[in-house]
Amino acid sequence: MTVIKKIVAATALTAAFSVPGAASAQSANTLKGVKNIVMVHGAFADGSSWSKVIPRLQAGGLNVIAVQNPLISLEEDVAAAKRAIALLEGPVLLVGHSYGGIVISEAGNDPKVAGLVYVCALIPNEGQSVQDVVSAFPPAPGSAEFRQDASGFLRLSEKGIHLHFAQDLPAAERNVMVSTQTPWAAQATITKVASPAWKTKPSWCIIGTEDHMVPPQLARAEAKMIKAKTIELPSSHVPMISRPDKVAEVILKAAKEL
Repeated sequence: MTVIKKIVAATALTAAFSVPGAASAQSANTLKGVKNIVMVHGAFADGSSWSKVIPRLQAGGLNVIAVQNPLISLEEDVAAAKRAIALLEGPVLLVGHSYGGIVISEAGNDPKVAGLVYVCALIPNEGQSVQDVVSAFPPAPGSAEFRQDASGFLRLSEKGIHLHFAQDLPAAERNVMVSTQTPWAAQATITKVASPAWKTKPSWCIIGTEDHMVPPQLARAEAKMIKAKTIELPSSHVPMISRPDKVAEVILKAAKEL
């Protein structure tokens, strides 16, 4: 083979193997927004509370992990969220519902987390616990339905779920919630968050105007405190179940903006 033929052959080989890879890398570099979502449920729930939102996010091209919080302690719940974050390549958008807002405020300090979405959530300031956050306003109607067992775990009464937690859902769905709720360690309500991630990362808030667990008055004050982009929905405490299209829309928009 002559020198010229060798050069032509080498060029063809390079084109065959290198160019597609380079094109893929270039395409990856031009992608905008966050593609990874980690969803953190709240008290008395589990990862299935996101089951109506997940397919909508996946249809939008996002990678989604719904964390299964043990609800044994804030530290354990933060550790579970961080394990999920570690599984994903690239930046992550954290989404937290209810008590999950406390969890993502701590777990969101992970360097891979690019932003936070709070859904009818409790949002702590520096050095605040769940009890600190809720003490600034009159007790939520649903809080009267907490029941603590001899082991120090809280449950929500059947009445609490039907009238205050998910009152805008069909009875059949509410009945499933009554049967499947995960008890929440009371000690998790007094553990403080030292430095909440929203202080350094962009945030979004979804407020339920008929929320009897995190009342709108409290939710609006939280959203103002963290300077979040905010949307209000005519929903109970669980808009990700009663209004999954709207919740997914907010998350998709947030992911694109990051």
